[in-house]
Amino acid sequence: MEVSTESSIKKPKRLTSIVWNHFERIRKADICYAVCVHCNKKLSGSSNSGTTHLRNHLMRCLKRSNYDVTQLLAAKRRKKETSLSLTTVNVNYDEGQRKDEYIKPTVVRYDQEQRKDEVISLGSSRFDQERSQLDLARMIILHGYPLAMVEHIGFKIFVKNLQPLFEIVPNSSIELSCLEIYEKEKQKVYEKINRFHGRINISIETWTSQENSEFLCLTAHYIDEDWKLQKKILSFVTLDSSHTEDMLAEVIIKSLMEWDIECKLFAVTFDTCSVDDDIVHRIKDRISQSRPLLSNGQLFDVRSASHVLNLIVHDALEALREVIQKIRGSVRYVKSSQETQGKFNELAQQVGISDLKNLVLDSPTQWNSTYIMLETALAYRNVLCLLRENNPDYTSALSDTEWEWASSITNHLKLLFEITNVLSGSKCPTANIYFPEICDVHIQLIEWCKSPDNFLSSMASKMKLKFDRYWNKCSLALAVAAVLDPRFKMKLVEYYYSQIYGSTALDRIKEVSDGIKELFSAYSICSTMVDQGSALPGNSLPITTSDSRDRLKDFDKFLHETSQSQTVISDLEKYLEEPVFPRNCDFNVLNWWKVHTPRYPILSMMARDVLGTPMSTIAPEATFSSGGRLLDSYRSSLNPDTRQALICSRDWLQMESEADCNHSSSSLTLCVEAS
Repeated sequence: MEVSTESSIKKPKRLTSIVWNHFERIRKADICYAVCVHCNKKLSGSSNSGTTHLRNHLMRCLKRSNYDVTQLLAAKRRKKETSLSLTTVNVNYDEGQRKDEYIKPTVVRYDQEQRKDEVISLGSSRFDQERSQLDLARMIILHGYPLAMVEHIGFKIFVKNLQPLFEIVPNSSIELSCLEIYEKEKQKVYEKINRFHGRINISIETWTSQENSEFLCLTAHYIDEDWKLQKKILSFVTLDSSHTEDMLAEVIIKSLMEWDIECKLFAVTFDTCSVDDDIVHRIKDRISQSRPLLSNGQLFDVRSASHVLNLIVHDALEALREVIQKIRGSVRYVKSSQETQGKFNELAQQVGISDLKNLVLDSPTQWNSTYIMLETALAYRNVLCLLRENNPDYTSALSDTEWEWASSITNHLKLLFEITNVLSGSKCPTANIYFPEICDVHIQLIEWCKSPDNFLSSMASKMKLKFDRYWNKCSLALAVAAVLDPRFKMKLVEYYYSQIYGSTALDRIKEVSDGIKELFSAYSICSTMVDQGSALPGNSLPITTSDSRDRLKDFDKFLHETSQSQTVISDLEKYLEEPVFPRNCDFNVLNWWKVHTPRYPILSMMARDVLGTPMSTIAPEATFSSGGRLLDSYRSSLNPDTRQALICSRDWLQMESEADCNHSSSSLTLCVEAS
């Protein structure tokens, strides 16, 4: 019994804290030590000492593995909460299960480098300085933070408290990490684009800075194999001050060749109508050396629709400049004091305006705000006229003629405002949505030029000259895209052209019909090429006998080509002859073509390239801006290589992040429309 009692006394206490995973308990004489397995430091290991001092050591130990300290603290907190709850609630709890619950390491997913099937167990991973530095660089790229943020004292304190092992590096090192990410992501985009079997559309935008530097942004647009519209910035080139307009073509060609897409181009969209035609001809000539342009390049040169809308709006506002200044003065006068605002409200009630709207002051650089200011002021025309009679210090009053001009121009701006909202608000701005909107503008300008008021008619004529230059270049591209919308086909062209051209409408309609047939014929020839898709039926030539005396091998080739041609022609005719698809708000033209690709194999290939043509280059946030794209002073101060790396890689990482978010949040449902 004595032996049994002695052994029970000497039996060591079971160590349950997860802290002991990092310490070895050693007894010397009557003293217990806890030796850190990472740095061999000796600490008290007595059961009376607890484990708080051991946990504190782990937080400071620089030689330990990157054990998640927050997990230790969470375990301690859960243990405390559990002990409190057990004092008030009597529950049966399995101690073994509780231990497993809080010891089990937290598992998280790591985006970008560690993705999808690769996970990190924080309880067993080691700190990786290189990976963390790349994470920091990626964060700076993705959110547009300045490189110098790594030298900000607040950032240093935050990181040091979060992870003492992380070595703060200078912004020059972070810049190198950003360039490393750029090269890696560029290779991904390069491989993706060059694996793509369709054609690529390019938009070209000119950016400026406050220092009057100029930049050229080249963006690729295409509809991928899954019928999703893709957009990727390829180059952000800094134009040297010595660059002349003649050298612009060489800069563009060099960028295209760098990405090996010069032989895959379908169309190039410029952000302005004023680009010299010689520049376009030079690009066409160089591109055609690698591969003939489809339809003799008739659809190759496209200009931005949003840009021409802003141009004609600018003409209207410039003609009304003095009137707009008076209206701004009127708004400022009303808002100058509470007393004046009160008088204004009283007069509004006298003239029967019960639904009071606040007068708004515009931002001169945003023409939509000027339109809203004019529209609101016109609603208070009678009130402002009474205000002039009762307040001699009100000097911004308008004459009756000026009010008529403001009313007429605002009515026309309303259409342009609504159309611009439609074009900029589309989540999937495929080329088919532009034709009816631009035609409505064309019809309005024709009617406006007929105004008996010389002021309005002369202004409209000036606007129409700019519009006509755009229309002559882009009307065929706009019409072809509309024809490839199954809700419209040739019917929409016939509808609008009869209003625009009158007696000559039939000739213009025939131009569109001939243009789409010529383009379709080119695709029927290209359909047998490998780079246009190998999955098409009848894509390869039939196998013939290997007998060298077979004199009909050329006949087999002739039979295949003529049969394919007949199939292609019937493919287009079948599409045009079938009834149009019913119009509805939820219609998705890309889903329709995805579903109907087996029915129209060649035509769908053409539709993918045409519908992917960017008909506008202005970003939604700059839609109503009277100025061009302006680069901020921080990025304009960077060296050209770093500037391009940050802008391009940010675009790529944002697209990738959005794709991952969409993939994880919802599953793709294909709505199949029956023809």
